[in-house]
Amino acid sequence: MSSAIPSPEECLDLLKKSGCSDEVIRHCKAVRDVAVRMAKKAHADVELVESGALLHDIGRSKTHGILHVLEGVKIARQLRLPESIVNIIERHIGAGLSVEVARKLNLPPRNYIPKTLEEKIVCHADSLIDNCEKQNIENEVKRALGEGHKDYAERLVNLHKELSDICGMDVNLI
Repeated sequence: MSSAIPSPEECLDLLKKSGCSDEVIRHCKAVRDVAVRMAKKAHADVELVESGALLHDIGRSKTHGILHVLEGVKIARQLRLPESIVNIIERHIGAGLSVEVARKLNLPPRNYIPKTLEEKIVCHADSLIDNCEKQNIENEVKRALGEGHKDYAERLVNLHKELSDICGMDVNLI
């Protein structure tokens, strides 16, 4: 596995070469924009966050279902991307998924909860973007509750609070 973090230009090239649609690429850029602002406020690794945010949905080149996470990990490993990027791709979904939730969703039973600050930032920035538009986390929480996903809504709220505390501001405003 290479240790070099790909540049933003290289990430966009990888998305295109992997077969991501223009819409997916626009979404990844929108997530990147929010994630980079958050990373700067949080004093996180901005280079890693930017590349991870751009590549988080590379698996959507194969499927738009939840399995895009596994496809993304597979693509990232084939491309010999750094493990830090692979982890962002694997742990960006649903404000993180526990082993139990992963089993219910027919994913391999492992922990998909973001661990590092950079993983948390990309995961949460993805939740703050609806398609390509910025939204407040309350909108995503309301949607989650409306679909009966109370655990997901709680994880969203907790991650939002954690990152808002680290950034010293409500990250809805980032």
